[in-house]
Amino acid sequence: MLITINGKNLYAEHHNEFKNRPTIVFLHDSLGCVELWRDFPKKIADACQYNILIYDRLGYGKSDTMSTSNRPVNYLELEAVVLDHILENLNIQDAILFGHSDGGSIALIAAAKYQNRVKGVICEAGHIFVEEITLKGIHEAVHAYQNTNLSIKLQKYHGDKTETIFKAWAETWLRDDFRNWNIEHLLPEIKCPLLFIQGENDEYGTLHQVERTIELVKGKSEKQIIPNTGHTPHKEASDSVIEKIKAFTANF
Repeated sequence: MLITINGKNLYAEHHNEFKNRPTIVFLHDSLGCVELWRDFPKKIADACQYNILIYDRLGYGKSDTMSTSNRPVNYLELEAVVLDHILENLNIQDAILFGHSDGGSIALIAAAKYQNRVKGVICEAGHIFVEEITLKGIHEAVHAYQNTNLSIKLQKYHGDKTETIFKAWAETWLRDDFRNWNIEHLLPEIKCPLLFIQGENDEYGTLHQVERTIELVKGKSEKQIIPNTGHTPHKEASDSVIEKIKAFTANF
């Protein structure tokens, strides 16, 4: 389906087969989209017997193009506002947010600001502040984009929007004014249950992101640190992640 928010069309897939059951909303990473989740959301739906919503943020996948790659420092906070509009549009009042990387940060922000709609958060490799390891990883991604076939791989999913979304991600995070981006002040507003999943060898963030989040939120929280795993545990250790999510969501 297409959902129109602020005059722009966002591509979404909403599977609502389980009546009177919560909806897990999947929020993709900085270069992701619906297609790049592959079959992971379906596996979660089957394991938990929950409904699922997956969508492409503006500029990604099958959604409309961004007007510019020049993002404001608070772009993740603005994406949380869009998410709230989507949930309102679809009348979802019992969302469990599963966000990866940028999506994880959006999930945390939304849980803090829209407590009436968000009943739980699964944050995978999200960020609450900027770290040097993050910037190093982005510099390496820029090098790969310029010198390998990474851009061609991304074009398969984003088409002629690829250059814009890559610049929007890399240039924003590497700007001097983004160094002070920080959402720690929002975390005490999170009162719903939280699960933070992170790979032990995440190339974009340290475990300090996890520990500080757990320390600051007010709701029940737990973590799953997966050994020998990088930035995408849901792909690298899928079975383990699915079992943990099934256990975490069992009482929702």
